[in-house]
Amino acid sequence: MRTPRPARALRLWSRTEGSRKVEEGGRRRVVESPGGRVVAVAAPTVGVEEEFFLLDPRTGSVAAVAPEVIALAAAPRVVTSEIMRYMVETRTPVCLTLDEARAGLAGARVRLAGAASACDVIGVAVGVPPRGLPREVMITETPRYADLLRRFPDRARTSGTCSCHVHVGVANRRLGLQVLRRLRPWLPTLLALTAASPVWEGQDSGWASRRFPLMTGWPTVRPPPDVLSVEAYDAEVRAAVSSGLALDARNVYYLARLSPRYPTVEVRVADVCLTTDDAVAYAGLVRALVATAVDEARRGVPPLPVPDRVLLESCWSAARHGLAGDLRDPRSGERVPTPAVVEGLLDLVGPELAAWGDERIVVPTIEQLVAVGGGAARHRRILRSAGAPAAYARALSELTCPQAS
Repeated sequence: MRTPRPARALRLWSRTEGSRKVEEGGRRRVVESPGGRVVAVAAPTVGVEEEFFLLDPRTGSVAAVAPEVIALAAAPRVVTSEIMRYMVETRTPVCLTLDEARAGLAGARVRLAGAASACDVIGVAVGVPPRGLPREVMITETPRYADLLRRFPDRARTSGTCSCHVHVGVANRRLGLQVLRRLRPWLPTLLALTAASPVWEGQDSGWASRRFPLMTGWPTVRPPPDVLSVEAYDAEVRAAVSSGLALDARNVYYLARLSPRYPTVEVRVADVCLTTDDAVAYAGLVRALVATAVDEARRGVPPLPVPDRVLLESCWSAARHGLAGDLRDPRSGERVPTPAVVEGLLDLVGPELAAWGDERIVVPTIEQLVAVGGGAARHRRILRSAGAPAAYARALSELTCPQAS
């Protein structure tokens, strides 16, 4: 067992970059050029989508009552359907601050918990159903999901998994592509940090994220292509659709992608976070990483070169071990303890966290998660304490939305 690194001192950042000076603090970045021109840059927008299971509190098994829960939630823009009738998705509004994101995340969870309780079920934030997938295919009855089931019957049957998608606004798709190229090397780190679905069919599966191997059955669940132009990126997406690997652009499930619906970079690699605090910290970390990538792209800092094979290998390692294993450090290429890679990521994005006033929100939560061994270790402790899948599911529900407990 590794000794946790001491918590870093909270700090504001100041740096000089080429011909410009950047002073950071508060919620805006102030850039001063050599001629004295001052430009204030607002924080990138952020939005979060979370997926939840609906479970029977008496058994811990999935409960196909999503239509009823969604109707009772009475907020179609906040609580909506997912591919399976035992799942729902919640969405925050487009947010400028992490305080806004927290309000959106917590409010959606409270609304979900209330509607679920009225249907005699519980809402649970976990990557896979604790008792496994049901034999019956309980797909949501929409034309799109019916098409997915026809085209990919084996994949659609195993799509009952829950993740967290973070959208960060970008000025245009060309800049978004440059962001993706710089995010790619850090995707395994984000997966290791959020891996929190070890319990499968009532017992420890040995995986930190049991969700990840299930999701990789879809042929497009992989890192985004490392291409040099938006035209080349779009050609990759079209090729996936035309070759039958995806139903449409929305079904191209890169671990991070240019959103096919919004002017955002969408990071899709994470298990859903158990607590609101974890979800807020993760969203803030992703936003800071995107902002760092934007800054590097504008300054001409080249992306870190990581071959697809190495990146996929690292993703599988992250899913298997979470924070308990080793990962390739994107900067050195050396295999090091995963917490050290997380520390390096926090160092990389520290200036952006400080620029928007997010360091005090993100850093302590991430460091606490590392100190306890990650989400998977926390889930395993809960399972040992609960002793049975149903009690485990109820314990997760209380942490998913403690306000409703």
